Amino acid sequence: METTEQSTLRSSRLRRWLGHLWREWTTESWRPIAPAFAKPEPSKWNDARVTAAWIGHATVLINFVGINILTDPVLFPRIGIRLPGFTIGPKRLTAPALEFHELPRIDIILLSHAHFDHLDLRTLHCFDENTSVITAPKTRGLLRWTRLRHISELRWGETKSLKTAAGDIDVIALRVEHWGARKQRDTYRGYNGYLLERNGRRVLFGGDTALTNSFAHSRQHGPIDLAIMSIGAYNPWIRSHCTPEQAIEMANAAGAQFIMPVHHQTFRLSFESLREPIERFEAVLKQTPERIALREIGETFVLPL
Repeated sequence: METTEQSTLRSSRLRRWLGHLWREWTTESWRPIAPAFAKPEPSKWNDARVTAAWIGHATVLINFVGINILTDPVLFPRIGIRLPGFTIGPKRLTAPALEFHELPRIDIILLSHAHFDHLDLRTLHCFDENTSVITAPKTRGLLRWTRLRHISELRWGETKSLKTAAGDIDVIALRVEHWGARKQRDTYRGYNGYLLERNGRRVLFGGDTALTNSFAHSRQHGPIDLAIMSIGAYNPWIRSHCTPEQAIEMANAAGAQFIMPVHHQTFRLSFESLREPIERFEAVLKQTPERIALREIGETFVLPL
């Protein structure tokens, strides 16, 4: 049972967080959004390679040997509850590296879970029925007002083989340590990480997760070339978000050769400073910096042959 001290601490954190949200919704309205560090050029990417660019937060554009995949697409200035004409919720610190009209044709969207900073309906409304969606259990209903029609829900351990004009790709749902409720009471919704496999190459998208040993099971599918791991929003949400050190530990457990740190520098969702996650991430890998796929929003990584 929760002690009085734990209850007081939890209440204090909640009040602090509510105060933060109030500032986000009011005084932060006039704060400018910084541009992304770099601008990807997907029209120049080689369809015979695996290329990935960090668009911002958990949004990563991947060209997987000719198949274009977008993870947790969030492209507008704010996330949160959408009302006529405006959105109530956190404002971006950094603009997306690409706007919707600058994206290539997207074959597949991966949705890890229903939280507003990962499943952004305003962004998803921009896509049409030509894009397939892989999402977590009991989240399909949230997309009913979009034009997306090819929607598959995967449970942990399930595989979906998708056929595209560029060929086939397997998507495997992975167990993560998080939660999936979009609002307060819909706790029945699922939450996933994903493993992408095509032409003997494998990319792991960790979604949101606290520390878990489940990523080690990914080794059974073969070597992981790239692990896309969230490294921010751990203070005070350590029960649902890992630290940079833990993200590396889980990527190592999966046997990942390269690690792409995401879920930081985009929204102020927690109390660690803007640069703390990436600085801690780099500190752990200072002896093997070549394993860091990228560091800043907008940078592009090409998987070596």
